[in-house]
Amino acid sequence: MKGTLVTCTCWSYQRLLKEGLKRQGWLVSGLIQLALVTLFQWGTRGMCYSLQSRDLIADSIETVMSAQWYDGNISIPGCDKNMPGTIMAMGRLNRPSIMVYGGSIKPGHFNGHTYDIVSAFQVYGEYLSGSINDDERKNVVRNSCPGAGACGGMYTANTMASAIEAMGMSLPYSSSIPAENQLKLDECRLAGKYLLELLKMDLKPRDIITRKSLRNAMVIVMALGGSTNAVLHLIAIARSVGLDLTLDDFQKVSDEVPFLADLKPSGKYVMEDVHKIGGTPAVLRYLLESGFLDGDCLTVTGKTLAENVRNCPPLSEGQDIIRSLDNPIKKTGHLQILRGNLAPEGSVAKITGKEGLYFSGPALVFEGEESMIAAISEDPHEF
Repeated sequence: MKGTLVTCTCWSYQRLLKEGLKRQGWLVSGLIQLALVTLFQWGTRGMCYSLQSRDLIADSIETVMSAQWYDGNISIPGCDKNMPGTIMAMGRLNRPSIMVYGGSIKPGHFNGHTYDIVSAFQVYGEYLSGSINDDERKNVVRNSCPGAGACGGMYTANTMASAIEAMGMSLPYSSSIPAENQLKLDECRLAGKYLLELLKMDLKPRDIITRKSLRNAMVIVMALGGSTNAVLHLIAIARSVGLDLTLDDFQKVSDEVPFLADLKPSGKYVMEDVHKIGGTPAVLRYLLESGFLDGDCLTVTGKTLAENVRNCPPLSEGQDIIRSLDNPIKKTGHLQILRGNLAPEGSVAKITGKEGLYFSGPALVFEGEESMIAAISEDPHEF
């Protein structure tokens, strides 16, 4: 297998991007990065390699860019660790750079039901418990991932893509345009044009990634119900530009920003649905008009965040994907920083408001994920 649909799609975008740059007279060179797909590692020791792949990506981009002395960088990542890795490299190098998100997958449909990647995992438990038969399980698996793109809900890939767009390091709509969409091809063509402008303006990542823009990234993570992984990735991105971001910074933003998006895994919609109601710029416009974002932060368009979203259409009338401020899913953010004897230096938990405030019960302890899965398979009724 040459690669997953995620990485193969990014490769096709790279060819399109290179062709457009060459037509403008650029000398273009492409670099193929390693790209681990996290879901392939679940339940195995492969998870030990997941986070370090982010740093390998950052190191390799920095190495090639520095050794070859390239003037600028357009990176096209498409999965969890790829995006923070590329932004970390951009921050260290501090040469004009743009990230083009590979885009998320469309939801799958079968017999009137809508599925995403997590459906394929959840259905295994249903099968083991006897609530569905094997044919029903296979139908869900076959229809959970109907095409190319990163996992469709507000998992790590879409979380980081949204945060990076809010931060200003990708073009407007980059995080919400699905992978198999003509607009994503248009974005690839536009990226070269904007990189040329960044070079003319000498506008570099450290001009864009600031404490204020990092706070904008944290705000959209809270509003969209983003992944806990955003905490460790944004801290690493901040360090790449010489800034100090702490767990306390995340808690402060979480206390101030409501959780508004009814997106999977805790909700029912996926990123393609956000695209249909105006995309990430419409969400940013709403948050900016509500006073949660700093609109003066510069972006890779050469304009400020406020200028980027000023003429973007607002969220569609009557939509229920992004809640209003007077009807949030949770009045404060879903990410909570925890400290105690289990994590003296701090940890992060996702509390969406649906779990209640307190839980007490027995704990089943395993030495690793593989032994837990084996135990569930052998006797699912014990769980």
